[in-house]
Amino acid sequence: MAEDSKEYQKKKAFFEKVITLYGRNVVVEILQDKNIEIHKLHMANSNKPDGAIKKILLLAKERGIEITRHDKNALSRISKNAKQDQGVAIDIVSKTYMHARELQKCSRYCLIALDGIHNPQNLGMIIRSCAAGNIDGIILPKKNSAKISPLVVKASAGTLFKIPIYFCNTLTEALTDLQDADIYALSLDATETIYERKESNKTVFVLGNESEGVSQEVEQLCNKKLIIPMQRDVESLNVAVTAALLAFIK
Repeated sequence: MAEDSKEYQKKKAFFEKVITLYGRNVVVEILQDKNIEIHKLHMANSNKPDGAIKKILLLAKERGIEITRHDKNALSRISKNAKQDQGVAIDIVSKTYMHARELQKCSRYCLIALDGIHNPQNLGMIIRSCAAGNIDGIILPKKNSAKISPLVVKASAGTLFKIPIYFCNTLTEALTDLQDADIYALSLDATETIYERKESNKTVFVLGNESEGVSQEVEQLCNKKLIIPMQRDVESLNVAVTAALLAFIK
């Protein structure tokens, strides 16, 4: 039984790192990047072997990637987006996509945690800014959040796999496990600015929903609130712009 349990945990840990993307152009880009590990390539039986499909077939052959064929309904269950998968989906193994529990092993980090970010373009731009700046990783809940998708890949401009993304079921679950860190909620009613905070070994900046901000449930787990000082009566900034400012204040 112990061996079975170990094998199960090993498989679970592997599949937690698997991200499924879809769409012909996205699949071509992924297959062209040999640094990305491919788990499986899925294609609909109805695809005609021309254009992008022809290129996908050639790239898969070059990399020795086995293709699994499906009917349209089966493929849509894999992609979870029948309207936009274009008959193609791909499972990739991301070494930078890991469970938030891994953070408990870290003695030092500066993270951005996302609370209810639904816009995939915003998520992609946040990833890009964090990868370019001084942020060590992003906490991305699976519930009430944008998912890693082709739109996110496009908006991240090739930076998706350059920074750790820590997933969790809910943000409250992850933050409860990180109570030894300084957790800051970005809030319009804060009195301390992002430039006045004191540096610490463990820092988490929480960015809230595009229209409603940080949820009350999440805010209760934060130590302090921070605000970005603004001029000319401008009330707030786009969440991706806020992430960019935080990424470069260290």
